[in-house]
Amino acid sequence: MSGNLLWRGLLIFAVVTLAVISAYPLQEKLKLGLDLRGGIHLVLQVEVDDAVRSETTKDIDRLVQEVADVGIEDVTTSLTSSSSFEMLGVPAERDREIGGIVSEYLPGWNWQRRGDLLAFKMELANLNEIQNLAVKQALETIRNRVDEFGVADPVIQRQGMEGDRIVVQLPGVDDPERVKKLIKNTAFLEFRLVTHPPGGGGVGSREEIMAHYGGQMPENVEILTGAIRDDQGRAIGQQFYAVEKRTVITGRDLKTARPGVGEFNQPVVNFYLTHEGGKLFSEATGANVGKGLAIVLDGNVVSAPNIRTRIGDSGLIEGSFTRQEVEDLSTVLRSGALPAGITYLEERTVGPTLGQDSIRQGIRAGLIGLTLVVLAMLLVYKGTGVNAVVALALNIILIFGALAYFGATLTLPGIAGIVLTIGMAVDANVLIFERIREELHHGRTVKSAIDAGFGKALSSVMDANITTLIAALFLFQFGTGAIRGFAVTLSIGILASLFTAIFVSRWIFDLVLSQRRRVDRLSI
Repeated sequence: MSGNLLWRGLLIFAVVTLAVISAYPLQEKLKLGLDLRGGIHLVLQVEVDDAVRSETTKDIDRLVQEVADVGIEDVTTSLTSSSSFEMLGVPAERDREIGGIVSEYLPGWNWQRRGDLLAFKMELANLNEIQNLAVKQALETIRNRVDEFGVADPVIQRQGMEGDRIVVQLPGVDDPERVKKLIKNTAFLEFRLVTHPPGGGGVGSREEIMAHYGGQMPENVEILTGAIRDDQGRAIGQQFYAVEKRTVITGRDLKTARPGVGEFNQPVVNFYLTHEGGKLFSEATGANVGKGLAIVLDGNVVSAPNIRTRIGDSGLIEGSFTRQEVEDLSTVLRSGALPAGITYLEERTVGPTLGQDSIRQGIRAGLIGLTLVVLAMLLVYKGTGVNAVVALALNIILIFGALAYFGATLTLPGIAGIVLTIGMAVDANVLIFERIREELHHGRTVKSAIDAGFGKALSSVMDANITTLIAALFLFQFGTGAIRGFAVTLSIGILASLFTAIFVSRWIFDLVLSQRRRVDRLSI
């Protein structure tokens, strides 16, 4: 055996061995997609207008503060849309100062005077940046929550390159309602001081609070509601609280949160604050001992305990929770608040039984396709067809080895991609074998016919596979979910086909020819 033949053989052996090691045992190494394993498929839409409105409100507050600092008092503002607002009360002769403030503190805004009012509109680039950032933050928050929940091999990705939709696929999930609630929960946590009832707790009606304030609520106070729960954590009524609009701390000051057990063995959430958050919390609770502290989650009061003493950088949240609710609340608090609301556009649930049926049918389809291809190659090309069958077997090993090595997920369309690859793998052999046949008909020797067959068919084989590979890459780039699964297996299959049809198949021919001194005919 020549040195060239030997190193080519060793290379093929090394590649195949690596594929086998990567894929063995297949049932443990290969990740199955939602349609094969069962689970839920969700398409979510991020309400990006919420994020824009939040940023606009922050910019309004900053502008009012800066305007007051230069001596312009009694201005009023009103939102006209999520990305525009108006300001009244600024004299025309102060416009130059307003321009300076906007340039320094609101660089992403345009403004103009319209009579007595100033009209502000967010620049398009600023608007797009906020919307894009909101989707990215939502994607990361959802991913953190799913990871905390413990779902194996989830698929969480943006639909399209710049859209406001997120695709979530969670294989093996058997409680979709709990997961949906966990994902959608905005989890915006605030701690606010209670002004009525003064010691915390709630009252039975909104009218009772209004009567306490003489029918007119102070500007810095608002009424929030909270659920009354029984011993099992079920909501059985509603109570009302008057709380300050100003927050003591928010969820952004939270370092972490863990499930725990309270004084009376009830499930609670233990929280721990950052250094800065702990300092603010300590000052606020120390100055308001005896007052109520409302723990507000997504605009609803979870509980309003009485501040008995100064609280440092840790505390607990209690509110007649069930153990599962405490675990879920801890999860969403640790993963952070969503930057905007979430709407469910699509939901599909695949049962594990249906997934097993899909696996069986996919394997059956693959075996039938493989058997027909092998029979066709042996019947049409006789002894030379064995070459194609060996190359095809190695091709399938390489596909599964690559899927396991790169951690790709096999889906039902992915199985279709493998079946398609089986046909495409022998397509290259067909082009080469037909070329060899032609050269033999023209009177060439076996060796020169094989050389000419591979040389002349190479461009056709490369063209066919490269154009298909380009199409697969486009499917992967712009597709989602099952379409990507098909694109991944097809791409891996094409690359494996090129290796086996051109490199392995030629090596087999050369190996057979090297064992004989003279070859007068070829079984083709």
